Amino acid sequence: MKYLLLKHYRGGPAPIVDYGSIDQWKPEEVDAHVQYMRDFAARLEETGEFVDGQALAPQGTFVRYDGEGRPPVTDGPFAETKDLIAGWMVIDVESWDRAVELAGELSAAPGPRGEPIREWLEVRPFLTEPPVVTE
Repeated sequence: MKYLLLKHYRGGPAPIVDYGSIDQWKPEEVDAHVQYMRDFAARLEETGEFVDGQALAPQGTFVRYDGEGRPPVTDGPFAETKDLIAGWMVIDVESWDRAVELAGELSAAPGPRGEPIREWLEVRPFLTEPPVVTE
C-alpha cells in the first residue's frame, strides 16, 4: 500500500524542540539534514519501498477553474500561510505499521548541532478505491 509522508514547514503539531527554519541553520547542518534524507531514500530504494520524494519551495499559489474560455483564477503566493508543506515522500509498504515506523525514522533527521529534530510528519494512505456514496 502506498503512503504519503508530508514534511511541514509549519501547520503540524507544535514541535518538541523548535529549531527554527532550515534557512537559519549553518550550511553544514543543512547538508547533514539533506544527506540523511538522501540516505534514507536510498535505503528504501534497496528494499523496494521508495516510490518518490521531493522538497518544495515555500512559495505557492492556489489556482482554480473559472469557467469555459476564461483564464484560471489565482490567489497567492502564500509564503505566510498557516500550513506550509516542506516536502513529501511516497512509500510503498506492506502495512500502516511499517509506514509509521519509517515516518518515525525520517523524523530523526538531524538539525542544529546534529541533534534529531523529531519533526512531526503527516502519514496519509493513498485512496485505493473511490469513496462509497450513500444517499
